[in-house]
Amino acid sequence: MKRTEVEHILRAAKEIAGEDEFILLGSQSVLGAFPDAPLALRRSIELDIYPKHHPEKSDLIDGAIGERSLFHETHGYYAHGAAPETARLPAGWENRLVRISSENTGGAVGWCLDVHDLAFSKLAAGRPKDVEFVMNLLRHNLARQTRINLLIEQEQTAEIKRLVIERFTVVISKLRPNHGIRP
Repeated sequence: MKRTEVEHILRAAKEIAGEDEFILLGSQSVLGAFPDAPLALRRSIELDIYPKHHPEKSDLIDGAIGERSLFHETHGYYAHGAAPETARLPAGWENRLVRISSENTGGAVGWCLDVHDLAFSKLAAGRPKDVEFVMNLLRHNLARQTRINLLIEQEQTAEIKRLVIERFTVVISKLRPNHGIRP
């Protein structure tokens, strides 16, 4: 997905939901801070999104411009109507959101996850593609190991913390021999 495609989805979501502000979760929220992120981080054709003030309206978005919709068939990408509980996020994530708004968003504002919060959520999800995404964030120097570690340290749920530490340890061990990542 490209930043212009995210902006297109925001424009469409505004019309569908009658809302102006949206939270963008998932891998494509990397495009908030890094509009020209490497292709390895932009592989997904799905944008996880929900209206910031009325998350219950995400079903409208999913139905109109979601997977297998005419929008998807026409453009090759789509919105997935998400919910606030879709992603496990670290404390304070709302204070670190990155804003997307331009002429291309038609007055809609997209609030993207900070890349470190995104990395944490990917590690919490733990699917192979999520772990690979975190490796690519570090490999391309878009995130810092120390900032991710700080978020992990602040996690209050012991089981989540244990899983995230375990997964992040694997990521770091795979990257260390091959690539000088920023601490």
